[in-house]
Amino acid sequence: MTGSAELKEVYDREYTRGRYSRSAKRCVEEHALSTRVKSFVIDYDLADKRCLEIGCGLGAFQDLADNYVGIDISEVAGRSLHKPFVVASATALPFADSTFDAAWTVATLEHVPYPEKALSEIRRVLRGGGLLLLAPAWYCRPWAAQGYAVRPYSDFDWRGKLIKASIPLRNSVVWRAPGMFWRRVLRLIQYMSTRQPTTFYYRELEADYEHNWTSDSDAVNSMDPFEAILWFISRGDRCLSYPTLWEAFFVRTGGIVFQIMK
Repeated sequence: MTGSAELKEVYDREYTRGRYSRSAKRCVEEHALSTRVKSFVIDYDLADKRCLEIGCGLGAFQDLADNYVGIDISEVAGRSLHKPFVVASATALPFADSTFDAAWTVATLEHVPYPEKALSEIRRVLRGGGLLLLAPAWYCRPWAAQGYAVRPYSDFDWRGKLIKASIPLRNSVVWRAPGMFWRRVLRLIQYMSTRQPTTFYYRELEADYEHNWTSDSDAVNSMDPFEAILWFISRGDRCLSYPTLWEAFFVRTGGIVFQIMK
């Protein structure tokens, strides 16, 4: 899996070329990400609190909080910020324990190798009672890196053609729901039987940093939001978006708000 140094080189290069800058702006606009983060700041009265953004990119959300710090692995991306900015990996945050009142990370965790390290670091730098908006792209598809969904059939051999033809079925709820249901059942049984901190399970993906086939063709992992909820609540934290395990079991996608209880 790609390390931090290699990732920094990739993201610095692509921000310099302008490709990631265009992609970031398009992602913010298409998915109403500013509205999501703004609602988080307003709903929990965070405008004057010390806030950290992990994976700040071009700083689209930097003015939502007065006392804001952004971190990104790309130094080039950070040149767009006028608020405090630090070049750092999400898996090694250069801050003392309990530094921040709140944090958010949007469309970032799917690009971080070893995402459990990032979750541990985010939790470490938040104070007791601190709030986190966790909003990655969940369920990144394993075929995105090869561009199966958007490239023509003529680009592929017969195996590739079969993969491309199967995508509508594999994307459907009918196909995905049964496997997801039983995985969650097993994970819930494991947690309920031990009541110990869980391991954050995810699927590693092969990223493509050369072609922008789709928005997540450079994702390095695919994650289930239920795993994230189990990970936090098994450490004593609260999931404010899904207060009960019954509600959490049926989580699908979108941002999730946690309160860190130290």
